Amino acid sequence: MDTTEAEDLVRPLYRNGRYENPWSPWKAPAFTQLFKFMFLTKSEANIPNEQELNSKLPVIKPDLSQFKQPPDSGIRHMWIGHATSLVQFEGVTFLTDPVFSLRCSPSQWVGPKRYRPTPCSVEELPKVDCVVISHNHYDHLDLETVYSLNKRFGDSLRWYVPVGLKSWMNSCGCTNVVELSWWEEHTHESGVKFVSTPSQHWCKRTVWDDNKALWCSWCVIGSKNKFFFAGDTGYCNIYKTIGKKYGPFSLATIPIGAYNPRWILAYQHVDPKEAVDIHCDINCKTSIGIHWGTFPMGAKEFYLEPRDKVKEELKIRDMELSSFITVAHGEILTFNT
Repeated sequence: MDTTEAEDLVRPLYRNGRYENPWSPWKAPAFTQLFKFMFLTKSEANIPNEQELNSKLPVIKPDLSQFKQPPDSGIRHMWIGHATSLVQFEGVTFLTDPVFSLRCSPSQWVGPKRYRPTPCSVEELPKVDCVVISHNHYDHLDLETVYSLNKRFGDSLRWYVPVGLKSWMNSCGCTNVVELSWWEEHTHESGVKFVSTPSQHWCKRTVWDDNKALWCSWCVIGSKNKFFFAGDTGYCNIYKTIGKKYGPFSLATIPIGAYNPRWILAYQHVDPKEAVDIHCDINCKTSIGIHWGTFPMGAKEFYLEPRDKVKEELKIRDMELSSFITVAHGEILTFNT
């Protein structure tokens, strides 16, 4: 039962045409911090050669015929990589932050290059009804993938985006676009409800467009199942409110990677401990760690550390290891309600 009051539903700040996070602590990185992070901080990622990657982070060729029909109960999930998942339940199949390109960058000639391939192509996907976008950073909103999905599915594909992104989507040829601010809801024809909920992050695609679009997390709510997608976020108490208003959740995908060093990334990316905090705050039965093991995103932690740290945190709290898991690229699992 939803017992949240209207005053608990914090809204984004909007000043001089730009959005701001409304709570404390929040601190945008300064230029000097960015310079130190990019050029003076040693990386411990140590991404190995392909042979070792195939052993440590295998990519499974999925049997996509499983998505021909939604499961009788529960939620079907496949991790495509980074923040991209294919999710299906109660008559709706949707993608989260789809990126199928080799690089997450303004150009496919430079920028972070995928070190684990996608388990399938856009052309191999089953029928997709919807896409949810959390924000406009290049590792979450990819132009070539938008073009490819729009070419494949056309106006039958509905895009759910944060406020400020609809005009960009329209410019890419996508016309079936629903733009929502925090706490706004839209019910799909299947009866499943898509809700934009807060996150603590920021937006930027060009030199001049800082925070002209909003960022968000997403709740996808059916009659028997509830799914939560955190997008990108630093930790804040808003997840307790989301859990109170929309939980408990059957399944969530929560970022666990790209978190070190904390002196610059703490405000915008949770670490594994904080990811487990979010899992508990939203009252979720099972969570999957995303936003790791796919692109070298510039963060400095060892490439397998996110997976290991989640397990350590669960053991510290005496939680079931099955409550917050990581999965292989291309692995299809069905999570019962």
